[in-house]
Amino acid sequence: MATDFFWSYTDEPHASRRRQILSQYPQIKQLFGPDPFAFLKIAMVVLLQLWTATFLHNAGWLKILIIAYFFGSFLNHNLFLAIHELSHNLAFSKPVYNRWLGIFANLPIGVPMSITFQKYHLEHHRFQGVDGVDMDIPTLTEAHLVKNIVSKSIWVILQLFFYALRPVFIKPKPPGIWEFVNLTIQLALDAVVVHFWGWKSFGYLILSTFVGGGMHPMAGHFISEHYVFKPDQETYSYYGPLNLMTWSVGYHNEHHDFPRISGTKLRKVREIAPEFYDNLDSYKSWSQVIYMYIMDRTVGPFSRMKRNISTKKSE
Repeated sequence: MATDFFWSYTDEPHASRRRQILSQYPQIKQLFGPDPFAFLKIAMVVLLQLWTATFLHNAGWLKILIIAYFFGSFLNHNLFLAIHELSHNLAFSKPVYNRWLGIFANLPIGVPMSITFQKYHLEHHRFQGVDGVDMDIPTLTEAHLVKNIVSKSIWVILQLFFYALRPVFIKPKPPGIWEFVNLTIQLALDAVVVHFWGWKSFGYLILSTFVGGGMHPMAGHFISEHYVFKPDQETYSYYGPLNLMTWSVGYHNEHHDFPRISGTKLRKVREIAPEFYDNLDSYKSWSQVIYMYIMDRTVGPFSRMKRNISTKKSE
């Protein structure tokens, strides 16, 4: 297994590819802008998940766990990726409306994260791979501890915790008024669920979030997007059926090339400019990606591309 990250001394690839594609296919600009059905889709998932939680208020814990893994996890992960869309203002033209919708989408997840996620995620785009800035990259501690099949399996199961806690230790940001609003509304919803339907309903929501972000097909995108399985490529797309449930986040090269295009239209980017994407390695199964990550002894947390802060940031 590698003992250091991959290091690049050039800019990340997406800004230059974006310029090339737009010079040849300026009509792609017509795809820019919000998804007009985003609010409706988010509202349906939020209401369905909250109803399911209330329905399970008297269920046994084993039943709750099973339903959380095979049903609720897909809904909560869908909402997590809806928040990802909203961080790019892809539901409304006005950013403030996207923030409010993100807080609403956050409700069934059980833990406030929408506003904080946006802060760090936009830096991931602007400074992809930049050491100490891109919080999507594992820490040295993670990389030194996760070195074999067992530790990688545990890391995958707990990757949501690493993803959430990494910025707190590496690059903490002072909370603002929007974090306070996100926290207050989320705690109020959690309290309402516990008061009227009990801890089992709340536990279902938390379990749906936890299991959906661990050893789960939907969570394969955390690894597939930027973990380097091929040294000369640092971003990978996934062209499989789960894109239908994940706001097409699998079109990840296309997304980083054009973050102003909503997930529903990213496939059109590849259709318009196939020569820029067909020669790149991609995946058809997120479950296979998780398996490869765990079983391949040469792959681990060090399998990420880094660059120095002096490297020019993406546009």
